[in-house]
Amino acid sequence: MSRQRLSLPAAAITVAGTAAFFAARAFLRAPSSNAPRPVVIVTGGSRGLGYAIASRYARNGARLVLAARDRAELERAQASLLAEHPNMRPEDFYLVPVDLATPAGCDRLILEAMRRFSRIDVLVNNAGIIQVGPADIQPLEAYEQAMRLNFFAALYTTYAALPHMTAQLRGSGPFRNRRAAIVNIASLGGKISVPHMLPYSAAKFALVGFSEGLHAEVRGAGVRVTTVCPGLMRTGGEEHAQFAGDIPKEQRWFKLAARTPGLSATPEYAANRIYNAVQCGRAEITITPQAWLAARFAGLAPETTQCLNAMVNDWLLPASRYAEPPAKLRSASPAVGLPD
Repeated sequence: MSRQRLSLPAAAITVAGTAAFFAARAFLRAPSSNAPRPVVIVTGGSRGLGYAIASRYARNGARLVLAARDRAELERAQASLLAEHPNMRPEDFYLVPVDLATPAGCDRLILEAMRRFSRIDVLVNNAGIIQVGPADIQPLEAYEQAMRLNFFAALYTTYAALPHMTAQLRGSGPFRNRRAAIVNIASLGGKISVPHMLPYSAAKFALVGFSEGLHAEVRGAGVRVTTVCPGLMRTGGEEHAQFAGDIPKEQRWFKLAARTPGLSATPEYAANRIYNAVQCGRAEITITPQAWLAARFAGLAPETTQCLNAMVNDWLLPASRYAEPPAKLRSASPAVGLPD
């Protein structure tokens, strides 16, 4: 009995102390009423996943810099976001029609964002291109284009934005950033090379490697880099993909995979996952359970994964010229052997 009487005050003190700790932490983490609204740059923000990410940030009142090549598409996206989010005003947006395949375009995007809002809190590198077709049909220019848009655009924009982000983190006063974030939208194709999508996969592998290494280098400075590897998504991006080879068959398998519920996620679901990951300072997320399992399986069993990919290529995807030896090799006699 005496033991219980002695333990009650101790328990009360423990409960009160725990409650005070969490209340203090919540107070310190809560945004100040004087704190500026965050500024979020979204490349490829006029449609698809980029639009969904912009919408998720608009829900919380962020000021948005949307970048894409088509001015009319950007204006339609702004009008839709204003209609969806009554808390937003036209002055909360800044639209930058720009080609991010060049360093000059990326520099201009960041410079104009700084001139308009004087700060950058979140940079979302989402712009990209998808090319579908067998390797023997894809020209080398397809790889160069994929690298420019899926990798170098993110690289150039990141390097243009980083000095401004780190300067904000070193600043002082109520408007100093506590943390900045860079979000690189890679793909499951940056973890597993997908047959008939080699230009896309090569560029996304490069982006994953850059993003993961950058996270390690700038984390100590207060910049969080989040690598996002979505699986299939119903973003409508399949309508803008470039196809080569047997185009009707390539379009059929790609669009079927991209639009199948259960295999693919909605852009709204993906945007919500990305938003939460950035808020928590996550280093990397893989969207959809199937993509998460596939990425882990590929890491544990890379050779088996490649064998399975070969079976998919041979049995399910449209035929390639590589399915049998080239005519020159088939006609060579055993006595002569292969040509030098």
